[in-house]
Amino acid sequence: MSKTAARESALETRGIEPVPDHERTARTRGLFPTWVGANISVLLLTMGASLVVSYHLNFWQALVVAGVAPLVSYGLVGLLGIAGKRGAAPGMALSRAVFGQRGNLLPGSLIWVARWGWETINAVTGAYALLTILDLGLGIKANGVLDIVTLLLFVIATFAISGLGINAVQKCSKYATYLFGVFSVLVLGYLAVHTHWSKVMHQGAGSTASLITAVGMIAAGGVSWIPSAPDFTRYLPRTASSKAIVGNTVGGAGIVVLPLVLMGAVMAVGTPDLASATDPVSFLGTILPLWITVPYLLIAVVGMLLINSMSMYSAGFTAQTLGFKIPRHWAVSVNAVISLALGGVLMLVATSFMGSFIAFLSMLAVAFSAWTGVFGADMFRRKEYDARAMADTGRTSAYWYRAGFSPTAVASWAIGLVSGLMFTTSDWFTGPLAKNNLVGEYGLGWIAAIVISGALYLLLPKPAVPAPAEPSAAPAEELVPAAV
Repeated sequence: MSKTAARESALETRGIEPVPDHERTARTRGLFPTWVGANISVLLLTMGASLVVSYHLNFWQALVVAGVAPLVSYGLVGLLGIAGKRGAAPGMALSRAVFGQRGNLLPGSLIWVARWGWETINAVTGAYALLTILDLGLGIKANGVLDIVTLLLFVIATFAISGLGINAVQKCSKYATYLFGVFSVLVLGYLAVHTHWSKVMHQGAGSTASLITAVGMIAAGGVSWIPSAPDFTRYLPRTASSKAIVGNTVGGAGIVVLPLVLMGAVMAVGTPDLASATDPVSFLGTILPLWITVPYLLIAVVGMLLINSMSMYSAGFTAQTLGFKIPRHWAVSVNAVISLALGGVLMLVATSFMGSFIAFLSMLAVAFSAWTGVFGADMFRRKEYDARAMADTGRTSAYWYRAGFSPTAVASWAIGLVSGLMFTTSDWFTGPLAKNNLVGEYGLGWIAAIVISGALYLLLPKPAVPAPAEPSAAPAEELVPAAV
């Protein structure tokens, strides 16, 4: 085996420390399959179905939603991914430069907790896909014990892939993309021939408010990746094209999101009870023939493993920035255990998957958007990051600011977060300002969080951007405590 092959297949041990220049050999085109893999999920079919079932949109409105949502959300993912090539470090490590060494613990903790929910949703969906395969292929019916066993298998596989690191994630993404693409074409062909198109095309149009709110619901999945964007660009050289970073990110996501959401919307015409279903996957067995459904779900399970692996991969970095002094691959295990516990509760207790899922997405988008506003606004003035200052978590750090906090960044984030929640409506929570105004009516609480937090950060006085320290004789990885 060549040294290159050995290096690519080895366990990635690098944590939150910046990647040395000599290792930054990735190419921007590698982002395309990465973001394709991040969206290989039958959840997009379920979300597309919800456009018809829950939001009462017609086919043409669903087409608008499926086109606009990934453009907006993954456009933001791509833009903030530029910080990765500037700083060569994970997103939540770079965030220390914005919020301060202690201040970063506040948004970092919230983002970490929000990831628990996202990983739980994906793990549960993967488990339901396995249960549907067992039912359709072998006639084995689901029960409480089997629910937990399939969930456990899914979480263990996720931990194994994410623990290995970025090379394992990207290699799996490449092959899963080809397989999922082939079977998606088969599904599209089957739907084109067997769908009652007159019924689909004669669906009544939903309200403009529902249309815009639906864009936010579909976009929430992409928004959840924004803090992780630098994690997947930190191996790019400093000379990498920013335009290519954004283009490959949007293109990779859009080529999957658009057709899957539309497929789900078409399927929903024959599945009116989907909104109250406890299982978001088994409806495929009533629409598609067995020879398509089983292999399609098997490939989709692999896709969902990749999505959760990418999320847990980033969550490991977040845990390290919060002070967990353990290697990244063990930090991943914390989220694995949590998603197993929460997933068991969701599978055994929840009565409506779609209701819980849509409510979660509305809250998730706001939680990630407030950080996005501040971090994104900071990128306008900060073109590089100080590796030594990021690694130094004490008072000597250039990113210590005031008692470890950047008052402007923390205040802007907190005000943006609270404001976004005040304009948000969901089954779980309704903000006091969510009615009688366009922001609340159109489900734009997450946009309000980005705009308010970003505008405040730009307008309020901020600490000066410190000049990066002169390169040390020691390599960058030696500047980080060995326990990190």
